[in-house]
Amino acid sequence: MITYDKLWETMQKKNITQYKLINEYHISAGQLSRLRANAHVSTHTLDTLCTILDCNIEDIITFRKQ
Repeated sequence: MITYDKLWETMQKKNITQYKLINEYHISAGQLSRLRANAHVSTHTLDTLCTILDCNIEDIITFRKQ
C-alpha cells in the first residue's frame, strides 16, 4: 500500500499549504482529497509535487506491505 503521510510533513517543512497548492500551483482539490485518502494519483501528479516541493519521491510517499 502506498501512503502519502510524508507528503504532509514535507509540505510543513517547506511552508507549502494545501491552499497554496490549489491557488498558486493549480493542484486540484480532488487530487489533494485523493492524497489525504491514500487513493490512486498519477505519476504526473507525484512528479509535479516533487517539483513544487523541490524534493525526492521518497519525501512524499511510503510503501507499506499489507
